[in-house]
Amino acid sequence: MPSGHTFVIADDHPLFRGALKEALAGIGDVAAIHEAGDFESAKALVLANEDVDMVLLDLSMPGASGLSGLISLRGLHPAVPLVVVSAHDDPVTIRRALDLGASGFISKSASMEEIRAAVQAVLAGDIAAPAGIELGVERDPEISDLIKRLQALTPQQTRVLGMLAEGLLNKQIAYELGVSEATIKAHVSAILQKLGVDSRTQAVIQLSKIGGDPLQPVG
Repeated sequence: MPSGHTFVIADDHPLFRGALKEALAGIGDVAAIHEAGDFESAKALVLANEDVDMVLLDLSMPGASGLSGLISLRGLHPAVPLVVVSAHDDPVTIRRALDLGASGFISKSASMEEIRAAVQAVLAGDIAAPAGIELGVERDPEISDLIKRLQALTPQQTRVLGMLAEGLLNKQIAYELGVSEATIKAHVSAILQKLGVDSRTQAVIQLSKIGGDPLQPVG
């Protein structure tokens, strides 16, 4: 086993990936830094590297948009800390990201020192958020209820929901996850029940309300 930390950087801007790599290299004890320029590549890297210690995820990249990407990745590897790195650093986005399972949030305007401090805090088991921003509480009762419902999903149900948002059929999801189609049908039924909706389409619409349409990538 290699010593040091292994990171996945998921961002579609090569220059910013380079800046993050430089920041990570500065903390020392780094074994590997993997890069992904789109969401599919990010998922593949997370699945292929069991030893990943942290994923740094841009909220807007090809293949996923908004917090739906965060939800999908959380389902892939629930134990791996996931830090959102975004230019959309308003209190509402930060709070919702943390509520939906992110271990930290780094603004794209953060300095090298701030990025390193946030990464080290999360590696130490803490939650990292930009200093000086009052996150407040969720004021939209519909979103508050939806976040609680999403929090009630199991990791596998979360992963299936993310794949539903990508437009995959039950048969395709079953193949991807290596389980029977009947198992996926059971997961979908449980997801619909927990989200309080009647169809797959309504479930995907609910997911899109969290921030960004999961079917329409935003640059």
